[in-house]
Amino acid sequence: MKKGKLIVFSAPSGSGKTTIVRHLLAQADLNLEFSISAATREARGEEVNGKDYYFMSLDQFKQHIKNEDFVEWEEVYRDNFYGTLKSEVERIWAKGKNVIFDIDVAGGLRIKSKFPEETLAVFVKPPSVDELKRRLKERSTESEEKINMRIAKAHVELATAPQFDVIIKNYDLEVALDEAYQLVKNFINEGKSH
Repeated sequence: MKKGKLIVFSAPSGSGKTTIVRHLLAQADLNLEFSISAATREARGEEVNGKDYYFMSLDQFKQHIKNEDFVEWEEVYRDNFYGTLKSEVERIWAKGKNVIFDIDVAGGLRIKSKFPEETLAVFVKPPSVDELKRRLKERSTESEEKINMRIAKAHVELATAPQFDVIIKNYDLEVALDEAYQLVKNFINEGKSH
């Protein structure tokens, strides 16, 4: 199978990585398709199985781990697993497309270590932790406690930024979107450009 490229976007919650990934998916010339993660949690709101996530039971997920079906996986909270199935990457590559991931920092770095040549790992950096907190509060989808958990996690995640190939500072969304597009386009067209 011809291997495509793997484009990883990782960042703390509220950095704007999902907005950037959606923008890139809309650029036809990049030939990207979104990697759907597997998760052991229930669907939320409008989420659709097979489009937003592959929802599965804890037992199913653990069986996949045993079978070594994942490119990467982790237990984010107790009994709350997320992972990327090898079959998902293969499905997208079989279509002749490049894979784009909107994934947490640990997962992003694992993909990079498994496919060092094919992966561009991008870290999206928020202007500050204070700004991150403001954005998360603005969403008003989560409790204060949950926001504080995300902020604590953000400090840890920000420390991993130097391990990524590139850091995009999302201080101004338009600038960040343009920078992300150029980076991905160059990587797809030229292979590795360090």
